[in-house]
Formats: sequence, structure tokens, C-alpha cells
Amino acid sequence: MVIGNWQLADRPLPVADYLEEETMKQIPHPDLSKITVNCAIITVSDTRSRDTDNSGLLTNNLLKDAGHYVVAYTVVKDDAAKISLQMQTFSQREDVDAIIVNGGTGIAPRDTTYDVLESLLDRILPGFGEIFRFLSYQEIGSRAIASRAVAGVYKGKLVFSLPGSSNAVKLAVEKLILPELVHLVTQLRGG
Repeated sequence: MVIGNWQLADRPLPVADYLEEETMKQIPHPDLSKITVNCAIITVSDTRSRDTDNSGLLTNNLLKDAGHYVVAYTVVKDDAAKISLQMQTFSQREDVDAIIVNGGTGIAPRDTTYDVLESLLDRILPGFGEIFRFLSYQEIGSRAIASRAVAGVYKGKLVFSLPGSSNAVKLAVEKLILPELVHLVTQLRGG
């Protein structure tokens, strides 16, 4: 095909082939370090206790199965002051690398987790929430827009905030957190 003075090939251009192949791989550079990450779990709920917290237990089990440690775990009421205090407490611990929060990310009047964390985070990782909502959309459809999942850094600690449902926790931990946990903590440590 000829357009102006340009001859277009009837077959794909080599550059187009290369770009297509490169964009299809989407494999990040490998993490050579094999570190164990020390995690703290916060479940935000007005109705759950340690005995009924399936999402916290699931998070704990998935992290441990991947070879990481859970060094702290608590359930707090969906109250801005209590969430903020617990974040401060865990962030001051030398043995905590990452804090994983579940619950309180919706838009109900009592859902305050996102608002608290947004005000606390020193840096936000917008890709986490964006990709989480994309993956959620594939599973639950348009209801995914109600999630205010967020991730970032608070006082040198990696923070992930997830919805409280066990399905959302499983999705986020397996598809996003575990594949990047070592890499992100290594970056925070300056490596």
C-alpha cells in the first residue's frame, strides 16, 4: 500500500513484531535476594474478632506459606483514631517490614481505613489500587469501583490496604503482594 511517498509493507514491520513480543512478556527483572519479610496484619472491623477473622487468618497463612513471618496481628474497630494509633505502633517496631491492613476500604459511613491511610502515607503506590480494581473487575464486575484499596510507604514500612472479604484478600495477596513483596522491601532498605 502506498500513502504519499511512503510504501507500507503488506506484512508486519520487524519493529512492530519486536514491540508486540516485548509487551507480551511483561516479566519484571528477577529478584535475586531471597529475604524473609516480617509482616504485621491489621484487620479493621466492627464485627470481627480474632476468632472470626477469616481474612486476617487467610493473610497470615498465605504469607507464611510463601516463607515470610507474621510478627504481629490485631483486630481494631473501624475508628480513625484507633487505626492511626495501630499504624503508629506497628511502624515503630524494628521487626516490621510491611503492614497489611484489611477491611474498611468501602464507602459506607464507618469505612475509614482509606481516609486514615491516605493521610498517613508518605508515598502512595497508585498502581496497586489500580491493578487491584482491574483484577477485581474481572472477578466481580462493576462492583469493583467501590474498593478504595491502596498501598504505599509509611515511616519506612511498606503498607497494603485491602478490602475485608476473603476473596479480595486472596486476590491481592496472591496476585500483587507476594510477587512484589521482596522487591519492594529491598528497595525500601536501599538495595
